[in-house]
Amino acid sequence: MALAELGVVVLDCPDPRALAGFYAEVLGGTVEGEGDWVDLKVPGGPALAFQRAEGHTPPEWPRADRNSQQFHLDLTVEDLDAAERGVLALGAKPLDADDRSRTFRVYADPAGHPFCLCAC
Repeated sequence: MALAELGVVVLDCPDPRALAGFYAEVLGGTVEGEGDWVDLKVPGGPALAFQRAEGHTPPEWPRADRNSQQFHLDLTVEDLDAAERGVLALGAKPLDADDRSRTFRVYADPAGHPFCLCAC
């Protein structure tokens, strides 16, 4: 028996509304709220929340010695090339631009959080 149920995944960032907007373009859904806390209601999936963190320092990928990624999102896509073009147009930065042999690719969102596009 579970002790708890997952409520929401929260990403710290300097601008919650902007980062929620980025993920709304990637995943779909509705951005709700203003100020220091903004929710993204994703159809058919768990919600994401974005919390203002003053002095936010983006994680570094890959780094084990300091300021490591701490977590990342895996986003499943049908067409890696098309999805890559889309996230780059929205402001994502590639973190593994040289390796296209794998079934996943790693990026940083506009606030610096790592995420992967994974072929289904």
